[in-house]
Amino acid sequence: MNKDAWDEGCRRGIFGLVLTLLIFTPLAYAGVGLWEFLVVQALTIGVMGLWAVRLCVSPKPQFLWPPVVWAVLVWVAYAIGRYLTADVEYQARLELIQVLVFVVLFLAILNHLYHQDLMQIISYTLISVAMAASGYAVFQYLRHSTRVWALATREAGRASGPFLQPDHFCAFLAMILPLVLSLLLVGRIKPLTRVLLGYSFLVILGGVAVTFSRAGWAAALAGLLLVLLVLIGHRNHRLAAGACLAVLAAGGTWFVTHYLAATATFAQHINNPHTGLNLDVFIRTKIWVAGWHMWRDHPWWGVGPGLFDVYFNAYRPQTMQLRAGWAHCDYLNLLTDWGLAGGLIALTGVGLLLAGVARTWGRVRPAETDFGRSLSTRFAFFLGALGGLAALAVHCLVDFILHVPADALVAVTLLAFLSSSLRFATGRCWYNLRLPVKTAATVVLAAGMGYLGWQEYRLGHEAAWLARANQIGRYSPARARALQTALAYEPMNSVTAYELGECHRVIGFEDPTNSPASLDSALRWYRRSAQLNPHWELPWLRQGNTLDFLGQYDQAWPFYQEADRLDPNGYYVAANVGVHYLEERNFTAAQIWLLRSRTLRYQDNSIVVQSLPVVEREIAIDAGDLH
Repeated sequence: MNKDAWDEGCRRGIFGLVLTLLIFTPLAYAGVGLWEFLVVQALTIGVMGLWAVRLCVSPKPQFLWPPVVWAVLVWVAYAIGRYLTADVEYQARLELIQVLVFVVLFLAILNHLYHQDLMQIISYTLISVAMAASGYAVFQYLRHSTRVWALATREAGRASGPFLQPDHFCAFLAMILPLVLSLLLVGRIKPLTRVLLGYSFLVILGGVAVTFSRAGWAAALAGLLLVLLVLIGHRNHRLAAGACLAVLAAGGTWFVTHYLAATATFAQHINNPHTGLNLDVFIRTKIWVAGWHMWRDHPWWGVGPGLFDVYFNAYRPQTMQLRAGWAHCDYLNLLTDWGLAGGLIALTGVGLLLAGVARTWGRVRPAETDFGRSLSTRFAFFLGALGGLAALAVHCLVDFILHVPADALVAVTLLAFLSSSLRFATGRCWYNLRLPVKTAATVVLAAGMGYLGWQEYRLGHEAAWLARANQIGRYSPARARALQTALAYEPMNSVTAYELGECHRVIGFEDPTNSPASLDSALRWYRRSAQLNPHWELPWLRQGNTLDFLGQYDQAWPFYQEADRLDPNGYYVAANVGVHYLEERNFTAAQIWLLRSRTLRYQDNSIVVQSLPVVEREIAIDAGDLH
């Protein structure tokens, strides 16, 4: 086999792996689970390997290098630097791996899959997956299903397709809808294909509707409006785009007023003060305020990659007792995690992208003619990608879309489509690779494969042993051994160290004959967990609980103080401090802390329900009111 055949074989292999990613990731719970993302990571390593081989065998290797790539590379360098300086290594490394994976996929699609026929296959693959997922979502809604494949979902009455969250599924569909519409209206395609695209568009719209995602609806509307308004400004497409806009407006109005408004899910999700719009806005506002204060305290470099939730408890308001996870606004999350430096890099990248769009616009936009429809598949890809990214930009205002692998994968695919269009405007974005650059690129790819492969090995074994531990009794020596094996593969995971401490603590509480050794082990693992994540209050709290059990109340108090400092508005910490004072028989202090815990969380607060009556009875006895 000659070098040209090898080159073509590698290109086809990369194409096959990318298609596999585009099909697998959305259907596998959006890739949010560790096992699912490990598959994404493994396929990305395969892409890098084929790319390295292609660099070696290609007779005339080239890079397609639009200006936005420089911002992407600066972002990678900054991400590596922030990872190395982050104070919670494990979470920062998981975030860095995601950054590396999606940057590699963006550059691979940009440099290997820019031909129009390949972009067309990728587009039809995305549309087919979106249509199939939308059909599944409609099925979920009509059957009142509360499951996604084999897992139970959190919200009944809202469909999420193969995703775990309806909002994230709607974001996925909202990015693909503009691509469908642009191909339908301006693509140079066969009549049968146009009919199938029209059917796909209606099915995907149905999928968007049954998610009951207000932000998703707004994002889909923004993307479709951009496509239609651009086409209305084109003489040859004005009539079709205007008619489509009128049909969508009339159909959407009828659907909302005559059908959607009559459904129980719509009424509950929009109007119910306990579960609807008011509560949703209230929770997000509280998270945004906490995020703003977090960024204000770490303005330049942020708290570190993926560490918003790690720092959140120190900033949580009294009325917010849930874990935030992310900032529920990707722009704010960018500032809190990466700081102003990261925000400026991202803003520079957006500016370079928009400059490339403006430069390319006149080259891809078909000329207006007196006859014909000025159809152009090239323009359809360009406009559809632009509309999809506009939908993403809107949805990112109120959710963490870019932290969902399936959504991020669609985003980088559309970004690659848009960036590759610059080649129609100038030849200066092509770079021939001479031997030194070719060698350096091959070394970088090999190093990336080695790093991601090593992480695949470690995280894969950790995931396997954690899964085994979860199948064993909650607190048992066998579970402790499985957790210790998982920690041997991934020694930086503070959660695993904490769970080991929990095993030994409960064993020590329940088995007096083995209590000293078990409790010593528990304290050791709690200290290890606190070292790995110094912002987590639970390891400190449990050290206090353990010392209380041993009757060492004075030694326990500093640990409770530290837990309260890390989570000053946490109901659980306040309740445990109250129990500490109860065991110390300081009933007045116990009452103060237990009442504070009840103020922070009135319902589902079992510690207060059990302990506060005891404290109040003892206070009454001391006062002489009870005998």
